[in-house]
Formats: sequence, C-alpha cells, structure tokens
Amino acid sequence: MNETHPDVKLYDTTLRDGTQGEGVNFSSLDKIRIAKELDNFGMDYIEGGWPGSNPKDVSFFERAVDVDWKHAKVAAFGSTRRKNTPVEDDPQVKLLLDAKTPVITFFGKSWRLHVTEILTTTEEENQAMIRDTTRYLKENGREVIYDAEHFFDGYKDAPEHALATLAAAKEGGADWLVLCDTNGGAMPHEVAEITEIVVKEFGIPVGIHSHDDTGVGVANALASIRAGSAQVQGTINGYGERVGNCNLTTVIPNLQLKMDRPMVADISKLSHMASFVDDLANCAHNIRAPYVGATAFAHKGGMHVNAVQKVAHSFEHVAPETVGNKQRILVSELSGQSNVLMKAEELNLPVEKGSDEAKAILTSLKEMEEQGYEFEAAEASFELLIRQHLKTYKPFFDLHEYYCSYRRDGDRDYDICSATVKATVNGIEEYRVAEGDGPVNALDGALRKALKDHYPVITEMMLKDYKVRIIDSHHGTAAKTRVLILSSDGKEEWGTVGVSSNIIQASWHALVDSMEYFLMKRGE
Repeated sequence: MNETHPDVKLYDTTLRDGTQGEGVNFSSLDKIRIAKELDNFGMDYIEGGWPGSNPKDVSFFERAVDVDWKHAKVAAFGSTRRKNTPVEDDPQVKLLLDAKTPVITFFGKSWRLHVTEILTTTEEENQAMIRDTTRYLKENGREVIYDAEHFFDGYKDAPEHALATLAAAKEGGADWLVLCDTNGGAMPHEVAEITEIVVKEFGIPVGIHSHDDTGVGVANALASIRAGSAQVQGTINGYGERVGNCNLTTVIPNLQLKMDRPMVADISKLSHMASFVDDLANCAHNIRAPYVGATAFAHKGGMHVNAVQKVAHSFEHVAPETVGNKQRILVSELSGQSNVLMKAEELNLPVEKGSDEAKAILTSLKEMEEQGYEFEAAEASFELLIRQHLKTYKPFFDLHEYYCSYRRDGDRDYDICSATVKATVNGIEEYRVAEGDGPVNALDGALRKALKDHYPVITEMMLKDYKVRIIDSHHGTAAKTRVLILSSDGKEEWGTVGVSSNIIQASWHALVDSMEYFLMKRGE
C-alpha cells in the first residue's frame, strides 16, 4: 500500500456526470450558481459539461469565462479525436478549446472490448487517438486530465492493453491519469491493487472516478486514495447515471475527519452544499445520507437518548456541527423520559425530570402513537402537545363546525369542491366559504378567510407537501389514515400530523396544527 499520502484534489462533475442521473436537470443559470457555491466551498476542479452538446452547456461556458473564480479551475469535458481523423480537424476537439477553460478532461477507451466492438478500430489507432488528443490540447496550453474509461474492467480483461492506453496519454503529456470504474462493478480490494500498480509504473498524478452500482463507490474512492491516488472525482449527493457516482458529501468528510487528509477550509458548509444542490435539482433530500442527512444524527431509542444526553459522542461518531448538521431527538413509542426532556430542552420549554408534566407528556405520546400518530416528521404537532400539557398554549380560534362538498358533472366535464368553516376568532364569530381543487385545499382557503382579518400574517404561510398513509390496511376503506403536512413561511419549514378514520378529519387536524404553530411562532 502506498504510504506517501499525496495531497488529494477534489474534482466535481455534478454539472456533467451528475445531470445524467434520472430526474436531475439544471438550467444554465443553475449550473453557474452551483459552480460558484462549489468554488466557495473549496472544490479544486469543477467540470462544467460537454461544450457543444447542448445549449445549456454552451451558455455555461460563455458565462464561466466572466466569473472571478476564487479557488476552483473550470474544466470542459469531451472525448478523444475520432478514429482516422487528424486531431486538428476534429470539430469536437475544437469545441473543447473554444470553451476557453484552463482545464480539459477527455476520455478514451481502456477496455479492449470497447476498442474492437464499439469504436471498431485497432488497438494501435485507439492509442494514437489518446496520444494525439493529449498532445494537441497540451500544445494549446491546457492542463489535461485523461479519464481512462472502463479502466478496471479493461485491466482485468487485458492488463497490458489497459496500461498501454495510459502510456499513450503520458506520452502525449497528460497532467493526470484518472482511473474510471465506469460500470461501477469493481470491488475495493481490486481498485486498491490496480491503483497501486498504476501509481508505481507511471510516476505522474493518478485520480479515481468511481460509480456506485454495487454500493461501494465511496469505498472504492477511499481505497484508491489509500493506494496513492491524488484526485477524487464525484458528484454532490451522488447524482449520476444509473444509481449514481461516488458521493462527494460522503468522501470529503471521510477523508478530512477520518483519514486526516485536509480537503476544505470549512467543512461545516457541507450540509448546506448538499441541500443547495438538491433544491436546485428539485430533488428530495436523502434524509439517510451520511453526515448531511436529516437523520444522520437523529436519536430515537430511549436508552440511546439517555446516553447522548450524558455524553453526545457515545452515539455520534462526529459532532453534527462539524459538517453543518444538527442533533435531533425523535419522539415515538420507543421514547423514554430522556427523549421528552431533551426535546423540550431543544424547544426551550421547561419540563423537569420526573415531573407530573413529563410523565403526562410521555403517556400521551405513547397513547397517540398507538392510535397511529407519528411525530418524527411532525415536530410542530409535538411542540403543541407539550405546550398543552404545560398549560402555556392557547388556541387561536374555537371551531364550531366545518363542511365540505364535492360535485362532479360527468356530462359537462365539470367538478367543484367547496368548504365552509364556522369559528369564533377573538370573540367574533366568523363564517367563511371557499372553493378549492379538493377538500383540503377548500378547507385551507375557508380557514384562512376566517383568520386573516384577525391575523393578516397568515397569508405568508404556505403548504409545501401533503402525504397520506393508510395505517391499518386490513380494515379496507374504513382504515385509519395518517396525514402529514409540511408547511413553510419561505424561511422555515415545519411538519404537523393528524390521524382519523376520516381522511378529511385527519387533514383538518394537521392543517389546524400547522396554522396555530405558525401563529404561535409569530407571536400573534
């Protein structure tokens, strides 16, 4: 195993390889915004895309020229010259130079199968394609990174052929040789052994580009780095083709916090970076992602919570704040008093250990969970529950009745849903009607009308997500329903829950909790 421990450079390919993932799409403006965030974070290389492949990538490289990059080098990505074509006459190679990036990354074929069956050319011509492209790009003043596509498959198939392709890149003057596990099928021990051979034989910096098809993309990257690789390629949140690429939000903290390899100046920006890219991709956050996921430092079991309360690192491998995350105490039927007490402390609510209030809250919690309530994603509802037991909570209105109706006219292809709400708000009786796309939307509209004259701030609150879960499906259509609502005021988000055998009633409870929590936080 190589023990020289070279400095490791970070190479981000979210904007190119990441966009090949299903459901991932960025506008040219999104790509610039992400690139600037990556630069501020401390990324060494940012791969912007494939020049000329689509209008968004063309726009990105045009914009990138005018950006004052603080740390990162922007790279354009492409391939070798075409077979039997002079490199200076290849239009794709010309587009790489026209992108005006200081770095150009291009790939070539390392696996004999691809040379003979995909490119349908000879091994000698394939090596010439790699050598000529490298030399031409170097002659034009670029830092050149050669990505050896399918290198590990190629090496296992025919070592001498795979190594000959790297030799061709070195002969052309490549600055980097990056070993790509393009199919994502290599194992960590294979990656380590092969990387060590390459590092010893070629004497120029080596990098690793792994995919996660077998679930070991990060492990393969770490194995390669331990064997001497000095560059790791990957994507934020592991976006990429098929199941994705090596996840940089996992690799970076593993290198910096576990392997003592300094990577970025402020790793506490990591969680923000992960969320930022998810938001621009319009992808749901992976709550179970190592280090940056919402549950990465969440504790649920009563004994675990009791231990964390005494010594945090007893169940936390790093301090959550180190990577910009936070500790979360979950409440459920598994909870003990420690959960309740730590949750109350987190909410700045005075609950003493062994007090009647603590016991009552825990009893209510377990009874409600037995009915089907779940507070892990509905912390706002749980805070209201605590305040009710502490008698510090006063409802913002008294409901007298609500009514929903739905009418469908199949002949005229017409439907309408309406709702009425009758309530007393600040001593004044309000009776309001609203139409909506469905009963919950209509109820939301009617309740807002009843409240807005008394609490105008209610217009700032919006419903972001609505989830329905059948709890006891063996009861068929009479089964209980759990409704989770996620709301936001544009700055913060909060979850509420309602349970009933009537889906409208369950929705109403979650909706009311959401509005009352918002008004309480705003100090209305």
